[in-house]
Amino acid sequence: MNLLILVVDDEPDIELLFRQQFRRDLRAGRFMMEFAQSAPSALERIADAADVTLILILSDVNMPGMSGLELLPKAKNIRPDVPVIMITAYGDAETKRRAQECGAEALLTKPIDFVALREEIDMRVGPTA
Repeated sequence: MNLLILVVDDEPDIELLFRQQFRRDLRAGRFMMEFAQSAPSALERIADAADVTLILILSDVNMPGMSGLELLPKAKNIRPDVPVIMITAYGDAETKRRAQECGAEALLTKPIDFVALREEIDMRVGPTA
């Protein structure tokens, strides 16, 4: 089974950071990670994710063009079964409220707490062997 985590962030160095943090999981084939640098390209991938089991979407809040908060209801409309975790540099109460209202599972602040993120992923993938 191909489990996919989609990471949406306009910063190119995010991919390197995530691949480094989850290198053992990725190497072991526990799940795959794909990266979209814009909300429209993320929506495209979400819509045609028939070849994999999309288990989690991680999205930055602040992106040029369509923001993560604008992406969230559109992603939930296409795949209401897939949890979305928002990531932001600004963990203020208003951003958190808006993310929850739009259906976000959680809101993580940057710098990302990879221990907390790993717990979220483990809940969906299952514990490592």
